[in-house]
Amino acid sequence: MDRLALVLVIIGAVNWLLVGLFQWDLIAALFNGESSFLSRVIYSLVGLAGLYCLSLLFRDRATAK
Repeated sequence: MDRLALVLVIIGAVNWLLVGLFQWDLIAALFNGESSFLSRVIYSLVGLAGLYCLSLLFRDRATAK
């Protein structure tokens, strides 16, 4: 679950990088606009993954021996 969440967060980060640098939304381009159902699902999944990744900040790390 952690890896899936991180992959979705990375996808969102790359999308925001493209928006910031080139004013081009990759998700909207791939799925027929930012208001299409599939785009909204992807945006929602990225947002939920970001919230899930907040738990990674507060998780205790087990030391490997």
